[in-house]
Amino acid sequence: MRTEAVMPAGSAPVILPSRGGIAGALSDIFWRRPKLLLFLMLTPPLLWLGIVYLGSLFALLLQSFFSIDDFSGLINREFTLKTYGELLRPANFDIIVRTVTMAACVTLASAVVAFPIGYFAARYARGKWKALFYLGIMLPLWSSYLVKIYAWKLILAKEGILTWLFAKLHLSWLLDAWLSLPYVGGNSLSVSFTGTFIVFVYVWLPFMILPIQAALERVPGNLVEASSDLGATPGQTFRNVLFPLALPGIVAGSIFTFSLTLGDYIIPQIIGTSRLFIGQAVYAQQGTAGNIPLAAAFTVVPVVIMGIYLWAAKRMGAFDAL
Repeated sequence: MRTEAVMPAGSAPVILPSRGGIAGALSDIFWRRPKLLLFLMLTPPLLWLGIVYLGSLFALLLQSFFSIDDFSGLINREFTLKTYGELLRPANFDIIVRTVTMAACVTLASAVVAFPIGYFAARYARGKWKALFYLGIMLPLWSSYLVKIYAWKLILAKEGILTWLFAKLHLSWLLDAWLSLPYVGGNSLSVSFTGTFIVFVYVWLPFMILPIQAALERVPGNLVEASSDLGATPGQTFRNVLFPLALPGIVAGSIFTFSLTLGDYIIPQIIGTSRLFIGQAVYAQQGTAGNIPLAAAFTVVPVVIMGIYLWAAKRMGAFDAL
C-alpha cells in the first residue's frame, strides 16, 4: 500500500522552484555562503569609514607635524614638533583654556538643569505626559540651528526682551553690574561670555536630559522608598542612592555637551566677544591665515581631550546609559 502526501488545494508548495537568470544564481550563492553576503554588505560603509573618516583624521594628524616657513609662508613638509610648540604660546594657550573652561561650565550647568527634568520624567510622567515630555525635549532639535542662535541673539541684545524684562522688574542695576564684570560681561548679553554660555546650554541641553532620564528609569522605585523608610533625608537619598545610579547617564550626556562645545565655532562667532574658541581658531588659521599645520594642531587638541574623556567615561559605565 502506497502512502501519498496530500497537499491542501490552493496551498503554496513547500519548496519553491529555483529562480532563473543572474538574480537566481546570486540568491543561491548568498544563501549557501552567508559570510560572502555579510562581507559585501559591510565593505562599502567600512571603506567609507576607513578612507573618508579615518583617512581624513590621519591626514590632519600628519599636517600637524609640518610647519609654516616664516619667510615664504609655504608649508615646510618636514617632520617637526614646532607647530605643537606654538600651541603653548600665551595667545594660543588662552584659546585652549577658554574653550575647555566653557565646555566644562556648559556641561556642569546642563547636568544641574537636566537632572530634575529627567527625574520628573522618569518617576512621574506616564502616558500622554511622557509623550509630551519627549515632544518638548525633541522639538527644539527639529528647528534650524542658525535660526535658534539668531533668535537668541535678538533675545539677548541690548534692546531685546531680556533687557526689557529686567527693566520692568527694576533689576537693570543687577544686569549692568553683571555686565561690568571683566571676564563674563560686555556691552550686552549678546556680546558677552555669559550670552555664549546661555546659548550653549540651551542648544545642548536635550543631549543631557535624555541620557539622564534613561539612567533614572533604570533605578527601581523601591530603592528610594527603602531609603526613606530607613530614615534617610531627601538629600541623603540623592547623594547615596540616586546620584551614584544616575552617574553613568550624567557622564553619557556630558560626552555630548562637552564634545559639541569643544568643536562648535558658530555660536561664539554670532554670540560673544572677539576672543576666539578652538573652532574659530581652526577656521581662521586654515582660511584667512592659511596656516594649515597650526589649524591641524588646534584640531588635534579636542580629539586628544575627548579620547581621554571617552576612556574615563567607558570605565564609569557611561555607554550603558546611551
